Amino acid sequence: MISKEIDLKYWNKELKNKTPEEIVQWAINLTDNRIVTTSFGIYSAVLLNTFFHYDKKIKVIWCDTGYNTPGTYKHALHIIDKFQLNVKQYSPLQTSAYTDATIGVPHVTDPKHAEFTEIVKLEPFRRAIKEQAPKMWFTNIRVRQTEYRKSLDILSVSKEGILKVSPFYYWSDEELDDYLKAHNLPKNNTYFDPTKALKNRECGIHLQ
Repeated sequence: MISKEIDLKYWNKELKNKTPEEIVQWAINLTDNRIVTTSFGIYSAVLLNTFFHYDKKIKVIWCDTGYNTPGTYKHALHIIDKFQLNVKQYSPLQTSAYTDATIGVPHVTDPKHAEFTEIVKLEPFRRAIKEQAPKMWFTNIRVRQTEYRKSLDILSVSKEGILKVSPFYYWSDEELDDYLKAHNLPKNNTYFDPTKALKNRECGIHLQ
């Protein structure tokens, strides 16, 4: 595994003051077996635009819960077409109609919310990781988003031993907004993830 060959402490220090583009260029030289995940959320165009310049064929893993807003689906289709993304879409094994009829969309305080998250997000994600078996996973997580993410860095390692690379880890919302404007990219203001519900809450994928 690449993660065992990399000195995370050393490279996180080395990469901290590098640009996201420099981080991506450094990372893609380590392996061809890489993925990038996206939920087509608010700032999804930022990371995907970066890969448009450096790796047009990278596998883009989209775990579509089936509960995205109409605006998010329109945003996703626009970005997929714009960058001709190599999307690998993973959906729940049961339809949203069946989920609605059995457990609905529980509030985060409802004990059934964990079951809901497992059905629509975590199982599809684990299936994606099993089928794609990546050695490197590019993400768009950032330090200010949740308490858990504050404990990570540009480079971290998943429970499966996959090297996770977050090129925009230290960027603020304001910096990402400036990036979108500079590159004439759309922002998905309609995004809502029912598995997170709250902005500062983990959906569970990055705990895997």
